[in-house]
Formats: sequence, C-alpha cells, structure tokens
Amino acid sequence: MTNEEVMAMMTDMGLHEGGMDNWVADNAWVKFAKLVAAKEREACAKVCDDAPEPDGRDLAERIRARGQA
Repeated sequence: MTNEEVMAMMTDMGLHEGGMDNWVADNAWVKFAKLVAAKEREACAKVCDDAPEPDGRDLAERIRARGQA
C-alpha cells in the first residue's frame, strides 16, 4: 500500500483535508494503515500455507512479497 493510496482513502473518509498542516496525524494514519495491511497480508499468507501443494506455498510467498515492494 502506497502513501498515496492511504491518503486517498483518508480523503474519502474525510480524515485528510490536504496540505501539510496535519502532517503528524497524517503520518500516524499512514503508518497505521500499513500495519493493518501487513497483518492482513500475513493472515492471508497463513491460509495459503495450509492449502494443498504446490500452489499454496507459492501463493503464500507471493502474498508476503507484496509487503516487500
């Protein structure tokens, strides 16, 4: 998840009015959104780890790799 994607979601929710006036709060929301995304990616990867081979493990690795981009 990019900073721009997080800011767009925040704008849609009315949490971001633009500009740098709320930089500290915006930065905290971006960090929070990335933590939530990482937690959800890992939960999805664990489901794939338990799926039948060979696709399960490959899918789990691909999901985890998304967090490295």
